[in-house]
Amino acid sequence: MYGERLKLLRKERKIQQKELADLLGISIRGYQFYESEDNEPNIKVLTVLADFYGVTIDYLVGRTDKRG
Repeated sequence: MYGERLKLLRKERKIQQKELADLLGISIRGYQFYESEDNEPNIKVLTVLADFYGVTIDYLVGRTDKRG
């Protein structure tokens, strides 16, 4: 679920994966692993992404459909 949400939010903002990788201080491939759900983001990464997108961590991980 988190991979789909990350991809949806990124596309809504028209942001490239490279921009998010740079924000997180990781490689593009590292970020791609999050969107494909081949790797799970840790709490620090989830916090940065939730703050960046203005959503809750619960939304990112699929515990709720409410963004805020």
